[in-house]
Amino acid sequence: MKLSFTGASDPGLIRSNNQDAYYIDPEGRFFIVADGMGGHAGGEEASRIATQEIQAFLVQYWQSPKSSSELLEQALWQANDAILQDQQEHPERADMGTTVVAVIFRDINSVWCAHIGDSRLYCLRKSELSQLTEDHTWVARALKVGDINIDEARIHPFRHVLSRCLGREDLSQVDVKSLDLKVGDRLLLCSDGLTEELVDAKIAHCLASPASLKQAANTLIAAAKEEGGHDNITVVIVSLEENQE
Repeated sequence: MKLSFTGASDPGLIRSNNQDAYYIDPEGRFFIVADGMGGHAGGEEASRIATQEIQAFLVQYWQSPKSSSELLEQALWQANDAILQDQQEHPERADMGTTVVAVIFRDINSVWCAHIGDSRLYCLRKSELSQLTEDHTWVARALKVGDINIDEARIHPFRHVLSRCLGREDLSQVDVKSLDLKVGDRLLLCSDGLTEELVDAKIAHCLASPASLKQAANTLIAAAKEEGGHDNITVVIVSLEENQE
């Protein structure tokens, strides 16, 4: 099995700056998307710190005896600590924070993801799209217990209220899980600038395109902008392909 991958980010049509950040390891070992919040400078800084700290931690300890789940979880805690430290040093950014979703391919047969907030990980298998992460939001919790339905969730005034993000002293849990993937799967890491605009069926249609991964990424962003582009939009696509001998 081999990996092909690409990423793209766009400020959208409303915002003048981009508070999203992403990182793709050149060797295809790991992938990160972060969506910052906390004002113009704060959001950009929070997402930058998160991707930078996670990347640095993973590289430093990649060959360590740490398990993949432990490695990934500790990388996110490192990022949280770094953002908190920056808040102390720069009080003007005291309210900044960021979501994050990350995937590591430490072993092709042992793939792990971690996330905090409402940036998502999807898997497209054949024509079926599955959301592999659960949003840490007020709306997601209300939807899970049946207080609201899917249609209400998409327009609910509290849909942007996070119950968990990086950059908080009271962060108590990082969600880490293993992934059961197969040749032919396509993974999508994305910020909510994509999912706020596009329903899953549209995401699946764009992601399943036989065109190149770069074209698929650009198509997803263009589709989100056609629907309003109210937020920054970031996508990273990873395709699991058969080795060509």
